[in-house]
Amino acid sequence: MSEILVAYFSATGTTKKLAEKIAAAVGGDLYEIRPEIPYTSADLDWTDPKSRSSVEMKDKAFRPAMIQDLPEVDGVKTLITVFPIWWYVAPTIINTFLEQYDWTGKTIIPAATSGGSGMGNTNAELRPSCPGAVLKEGKRFSANVSESELKNWFEGIR
Repeated sequence: MSEILVAYFSATGTTKKLAEKIAAAVGGDLYEIRPEIPYTSADLDWTDPKSRSSVEMKDKAFRPAMIQDLPEVDGVKTLITVFPIWWYVAPTIINTFLEQYDWTGKTIIPAATSGGSGMGNTNAELRPSCPGAVLKEGKRFSANVSESELKNWFEGIR
């Protein structure tokens, strides 16, 4: 595994495209954060207060189960987490992922896709899940962002 890991969660495929571009731009390894139970369209209906994503996001302590198949992160120095913004923060499966490993002394950089909202309270919600890490301010990107723009962003924030 390289020193840069791009770990992403994508419920619909849009965020996967961004993660692939980021990995190519920064020369990082790509890893998909996969829920044990994939999300359906009904699960993602943010207008339904009883949908799975709505229920999960209301409970800040909720941690969706994920398939754990990442062997180790010892050699990783920089983690770029890529995810869609849900309710102005990262989906709680990102917390699930972060809490599985020791990120002490490593740099974590959030990157996100969104239909219109910014990063909101993302860092405040993620910080308790990665104690000892250097958590950088994240940024929202469109799926059409260029690799050169991503490379410039990464070099500037790193």
